[in-house]
Amino acid sequence: MFAELLFGLITLLAFSFFGKQLLTIRKNIFIGKKVDIADEPASRWRNVFLLAFGQKKMFQNPLVAILHLLVYVGFIIINIELLEIIVDGITGSHRAFAPYLGTYYDVIINGFEILAALVLIACIVFFFRRNVIKLKRFISNDLDGWPRSDANYILITEIVLMCLFLTMNAADTDAHFLISSKLKPVFNNFSSAQLNSIEHSAWWIHILGIYAFMNYLPFSKHLHIILAFPNAYYAALTPKGQMHNMESVQKEVLYAMQPELAPANAPAPDQFGAKDVMDLSWKNLMDAYSCTECGRCSAACPANITGKLLSPRKIMMSTRDRLEEVGKNIAKNKSFAVDGKSLLHDYIPVEAVRACTTCNACVEACPVSISPLDIIMELRRSLIMEESNAPAEWNGMFSNIENNFAPWKFSPDDRDAWTQQA
Repeated sequence: MFAELLFGLITLLAFSFFGKQLLTIRKNIFIGKKVDIADEPASRWRNVFLLAFGQKKMFQNPLVAILHLLVYVGFIIINIELLEIIVDGITGSHRAFAPYLGTYYDVIINGFEILAALVLIACIVFFFRRNVIKLKRFISNDLDGWPRSDANYILITEIVLMCLFLTMNAADTDAHFLISSKLKPVFNNFSSAQLNSIEHSAWWIHILGIYAFMNYLPFSKHLHIILAFPNAYYAALTPKGQMHNMESVQKEVLYAMQPELAPANAPAPDQFGAKDVMDLSWKNLMDAYSCTECGRCSAACPANITGKLLSPRKIMMSTRDRLEEVGKNIAKNKSFAVDGKSLLHDYIPVEAVRACTTCNACVEACPVSISPLDIIMELRRSLIMEESNAPAEWNGMFSNIENNFAPWKFSPDDRDAWTQQA
């Protein structure tokens, strides 16, 4: 009875802490500005099934996509067994679902074991790619410190959990499943009591490992396991490269050209662009939490390739880091207490913001429809329109557009003069 009570308490604490962390993340996301994203639900659900479930963009590299799909789908499906483990743990039973499923039970567990073996192989391959082959996007300075360790911790945890699952089944003297039965010869010299002890130990370590993994997710890049789905749903449906205009600027231009349309005592715009995370939209902030840190965006970025400071992946990581800090600030002080920092300058340097060519390569490359470009554009707007901070070349172009309606320094009346030349 003590074991059942202990398991129930651990389960309650694990899910309570996990739920609390998810609520904190939700609260942090909604620090961002409100934006209404509710149009074309059919297209949005299509994105969920193609991008999140089907991982459509990953299949640009079929081998890696298949391995990733095995890890993702396999790990999720295998953890369906978590339901039986919880029932067993609370009631003190052993394989509680077996009597109700009959012969189907063996079929289901055999399927789980095949998936477990495939997940194990895929995780070993991914660990090898990161730490032996050392693909360029995995050894970037973006990942120095905790981010690089984070990826390895997850892979090692998944490998250990799959091994525990198979060991648990192999040590069960009454069970004979497809993959674990191949491991039974390893236990030939063990007594029934020893096998029972091994099975129970593997069972406990396995479930505690799953609970630990679950509660690690909110602090890890692997939070995308959860957020990939809402992020795909709320992904932009507008054509790539289409930028939204700032309504306040449009109105200022309109009123300058047609003063009679300007309302009396029209309030001045609060601000242009974004300097800190609370100036971004909640979708921008959900993007930051959804980032997998895979580096495909930076690998596709022409500015990054040519050695510029810009890394779209680092833009997302820095946004998330700042958001976490702001969230803790608000939680501690009940409202944001000015800390003398901002996303722009302190977390993302001006040089990185200026290096972006707005080509959308990062957006196109992202497997979960994140848009680093949206954040970069908002930061750039703040930099130029709030701080008047732009290179001399840009200022000259802006002046020409304002005065001559074109980037070139000559009168609009002379724009077609070249046609008159011999």
